[in-house]
Amino acid sequence: MSDTQLRRYSRLVFLTWFLTLDLIMFGAFVRLTDSGLGCPDWPGCYGSVTPIGAAHDINTATTAMPDGPVTVSKAWIEMVHRYAGAALGLLIIAIVFMAWRHRKPIGRTPFLASLTLVAVCLQGAFGAWTVTHRLMPIVVTAHLLFGMSLLGLMTWLAARQKTHATIPQSAKRFIPWAALGLIVLFTQIGLGGWVSTNYAALACMDFPTCQGDWLPEMDFNDGFSLLRGLGETTAGAMISQHALTAIHWVHRNAAFVVFSYLAILAWQLRQFAGLRGPANLALTLLCAQVLTGLTTIFFQWPIAIAVMHSGGAAGLVIVTVTMLVRLGTMSTHSTQTQS
Repeated sequence: MSDTQLRRYSRLVFLTWFLTLDLIMFGAFVRLTDSGLGCPDWPGCYGSVTPIGAAHDINTATTAMPDGPVTVSKAWIEMVHRYAGAALGLLIIAIVFMAWRHRKPIGRTPFLASLTLVAVCLQGAFGAWTVTHRLMPIVVTAHLLFGMSLLGLMTWLAARQKTHATIPQSAKRFIPWAALGLIVLFTQIGLGGWVSTNYAALACMDFPTCQGDWLPEMDFNDGFSLLRGLGETTAGAMISQHALTAIHWVHRNAAFVVFSYLAILAWQLRQFAGLRGPANLALTLLCAQVLTGLTTIFFQWPIAIAVMHSGGAAGLVIVTVTMLVRLGTMSTHSTQTQS
């Protein structure tokens, strides 16, 4: 691959990475504004390409249910999210095309780029199922986790385009700890998605206690039953406040474990020049997550703060994957630009 082609490939990767991050944050905005069913069919909006062509159906639905899930603004929010998702898919196809076309000059297999294409296809499928399954919590949470996985893969691709300071071989011992950190982080993101999709963010309005108690009355069976509709138990009854409390309580207390583990890991990795930047950013993001999480409780879930909380989780995925990739390249590759 010539220098010009390499630059074009790198720019394409970073543009796609940036759009992936934006799409995750915009997806949080879609969820928090209850716009997921703004267009209750897929991929169009009442069979139209834009909400303009669906204006009659949207107005009819709004008239029938003024406080329902379908409004003009929600339809546009949902469709803009779908347009951005389609654009992301096209960009990833372009990345895969370039990776395969120039695989011999590059000297490495295009496996990672191809895996990213598989991930974006799965993400699109779960986006469709989110609508067709009427915001079923397990589907929406899986949609979030696949989005974060896609961001992780794009970060992996992007991290290989940049040089960084030499990392000594002795840092290799941190690879399994960083990998475990990524698993712990994704577990907490899944729990956070479960809180959001079940609308359990305000189940505990005080801190550090929950409803004035360290161990409030909770229903873990209904709270963590996976195969059920939104706001329902597996039996079809309305989900109880005790179940929502269980969801919130588990996410809140797991946050202490995640914060402690990642903070210790990042502090340890600060000793290496090639990891100091992402490690410092990880520490900053962890503190920001605590702040936005508490603000969400005390100010009763303002949308802007909740979106920032989701963005902070995405940022932690980025820095954790970056640290893991840099640890994996070691000093033998750390001074080379890879494609």
